Amino acid sequence: MAGLGTRPAYAHIPGQNARHPEGAFDAIRGQALTPTVSATATENVAFQAGLDLLETGFYWEAHEVMEPVWMNAPANAPERFLVQSLIQLANAALKQKMVRPNAALRLCAIARDHLGRAGPADASVMGLDVNRIARAIDQLQQSVSQPEPMPIRVRP
Repeated sequence: MAGLGTRPAYAHIPGQNARHPEGAFDAIRGQALTPTVSATATENVAFQAGLDLLETGFYWEAHEVMEPVWMNAPANAPERFLVQSLIQLANAALKQKMVRPNAALRLCAIARDHLGRAGPADASVMGLDVNRIARAIDQLQQSVSQPEPMPIRVRP
């Protein structure tokens, strides 16, 4: 993965395995572009790495990597809401892995709310189809009673 090199050796699940060393993701987090805007989404290494982590089941790590991307987005901008939605989607999938279905469902609702603020279903924000992300939230919500989340796919 660009900027990250390789994925971590394991996906951190709070209460089940060790947290990654402090600063383990600083190099990739430092590559979050300022400001976070759709026009530079493909060059935003931290954003692209966060998407890769999300889609490969590294939910805690995806949140860590995408946090500065979210923080660098202008207040009330579609990009800020979209990244916040993705972070909450990662959190919901993590809660599912932790066998906390109520928390996962609550976070799916939060992810959906942020996504609704990113733009209409037919919008594209940061190169991502809002409707595709909505379907990923739906799939996770429908599979919440399963021990593992369905693979999350937000990119074509």
